[in-house]
Amino acid sequence: MSADPEPKGTPSQPHVPLLNIANILTMLRIALVPVFVAALIVDAEGPLSGALQGDFHAEDGLWRWIAAAIFIGAIITDKIDGDLARSRGLITDFGKIADPIADKLLIGAGLVMLSLLSELPWWVTVVILARELGVTLLRMIVIRYGVIPASRGGKLKTVLQSAGLILMLLPLGTFASWLPVVAFWIMIVALVVTVVTGIDYLISALRMRAAARGRQ
Repeated sequence: MSADPEPKGTPSQPHVPLLNIANILTMLRIALVPVFVAALIVDAEGPLSGALQGDFHAEDGLWRWIAAAIFIGAIITDKIDGDLARSRGLITDFGKIADPIADKLLIGAGLVMLSLLSELPWWVTVVILARELGVTLLRMIVIRYGVIPASRGGKLKTVLQSAGLILMLLPLGTFASWLPVVAFWIMIVALVVTVVTGIDYLISALRMRAAARGRQ
């Protein structure tokens, strides 16, 4: 911007408290990640569950349902805190940083846990996490040239990842053996969209850098 920012607290740009409802929901989402992981560990059978299971034993996938409910609840809070921040003018620098971190922690935890439980191939998890880390680093590198806007493909990627993880977390196999197969293929579609949008971000970053250097 060419104009200097106005001091905090002015009528046109009121000071936004750090501890607002949107940021609280974001922090809650981050706090839910270890609870989500613990629920999956308690549900798991075998050595993975030994550290936390103790006297608790999964019955009819109860802890799996709890883990899925926590994940779904966290996804819902992501939508709510974003809407609140925009509608009530509660956007803060902390929120801009913490919100995507919360998203990546949640999605990453889901991917890693499903791979540890041998329900999702590790190569799927590695590719998705590598793309997310790569795009994050890319944005940091090209921030001097401008901000890469969120694309529809990026939003579709997030929706597919969330939907695929929710379906894989739910013990759908107790209802029909083919449902987990459908969930897996949704994750594969999410993987493809993840890679394609990652390449698109890379191309956008290269074009942005070339345009900026051309103006120098």
